[in-house]
Amino acid sequence: MNNMNQNNGMQKRMLIMTVVVFVFFLAYEFLVLKPQQEAKSAQAKQEQTQKATPNVNMVATDPTGNAIDMSKSVEALSSKAIAPSDIISVITTRENIIQIDKFGRIAQVTLLEEKYKDEDGNQIKLFEANQLKPLEVRFTDANINNKAFKVNLVASASTIDAKTEAKKLVLTQDLGETVLTKTFTIYPDGHYDLNVKSTNAKKFFITNGFRPNVLADMYAVHGLMGKLADGTLTTIEDGDLDKTQNLTGIKFISNFDRYYATVIYNFEKTLAITLMPDAESNAQAFIHANDNISFSGYVGPKNFKDLEALNKELTDVIDYGWFTFIAKPMFTLLQFIQSYVGNWGWTIVILTILIKLVLYPLSFKGMVSMQKLKDLAPKMKEIQAKYKDDKQKQSMHMMELYKKHGANPMGGCLPLVLQIPVFFAIYRVLLNSIELKGAEWIWWVHDLAEMDPYFVLPILMGASMYLQQKITPNTMQDEMQKKIFQMLPVVFTFFFLWFPAGLTLYWFVNNVFTISQQYYINKVFERKRAEKK
Repeated sequence: MNNMNQNNGMQKRMLIMTVVVFVFFLAYEFLVLKPQQEAKSAQAKQEQTQKATPNVNMVATDPTGNAIDMSKSVEALSSKAIAPSDIISVITTRENIIQIDKFGRIAQVTLLEEKYKDEDGNQIKLFEANQLKPLEVRFTDANINNKAFKVNLVASASTIDAKTEAKKLVLTQDLGETVLTKTFTIYPDGHYDLNVKSTNAKKFFITNGFRPNVLADMYAVHGLMGKLADGTLTTIEDGDLDKTQNLTGIKFISNFDRYYATVIYNFEKTLAITLMPDAESNAQAFIHANDNISFSGYVGPKNFKDLEALNKELTDVIDYGWFTFIAKPMFTLLQFIQSYVGNWGWTIVILTILIKLVLYPLSFKGMVSMQKLKDLAPKMKEIQAKYKDDKQKQSMHMMELYKKHGANPMGGCLPLVLQIPVFFAIYRVLLNSIELKGAEWIWWVHDLAEMDPYFVLPILMGASMYLQQKITPNTMQDEMQKKIFQMLPVVFTFFFLWFPAGLTLYWFVNNVFTISQQYYINKVFERKRAEKK
């Protein structure tokens, strides 16, 4: 075994680890996660076409023994079409159209802003026809509950225009033994306040429904999130709930997909919630209401400014994963830059440059270290040859050589490893920020949230990665390792073909500035070598 590999083994292992982390991360996102999500959706639709019948005896209980009748839960998804005869009130706000059905539920929400369009060019609708709908009520009394799904609610108005000012809507349902009343206040920004009460102290639950289901945006995590009174967040991804759970002290509950969420919140009086799995282990949230409950709600895009305007804590609905502590301030900076630049593409370019400037001292040290190792390569080979039979002396003399010339065998890879959290953080920011949806950059890039339609950016990214490799000193001695790293531009280009254009733009600009830094360092060392000669 080459003794050079022994001395630089740690460096190479860390470099390989970095590559493996990146490749695994990319492969998981686009070769495992995305196909799984699409397969799950296809399976659900197939079940609907087979007209699977819910189990009428499906009843669960909360911790106090109150029954929650699950027989009305739908186990499959279907078309977004809603029967017009089922709609008793249509609310139009500045941001959306909310349809209320005969059972007092939010049957559909259609987004009105121009950029929210599906793959067919139609304004996005958030819900499927046969999913568990937001604001559905379940009574603990089984007889009343059965009647509740046979008696229509009566609306105080069939149409509500809340585009310019808040409006009231009252829904009532006479069930004989009790009267259920839902009193809405709907605001122009699309959010609402709601009070729900029943007479004769009849207890009930109310649900946040199944998450929005915009299949065009199936890239990221989907599921349910709750924020507790102590500020911690609990997230359950689709398919991960295998048994009933109970949560207390809840500030908000959010059912979400990549870009959209259905949120119920109360920051003055916390909520108690029972989570129950549906037929596919997706979490369904039932809020304990007793016979009277008040809260606020929002159904729509996870737009940071819109959520912040309702309550600063609601920005936690936007989840950036493991690196949230880096991603949140990064998004704040991104938004600040965009407020001056006005173009999200150029904002990403500026953010990338700022990140490179902040990390420049780290990158500079790494590049200098690689150049020093390159210069020391002949002396390192001499030590290897001289002490080839005494590894201990070889290692000792190597360390003396590094120390004398200020070289660090770890210096080339440590900066790269330390930048991994930054990359993952900005990855999550650019992937989850709906602000980039429909945002143009220049010429052919009309939507930074979608892949580059002509693959220009991925190819440029791959080419810049190749050029970066060519001008970066390579101290590797193992031919197999060299070949692996030479293949990286091809591998990364392949994965980036389907990445959002905004993320690919970030990586390309990052490469360009890394190349310029490396070129400068190379010139400095070439000049020093010439002076020595």
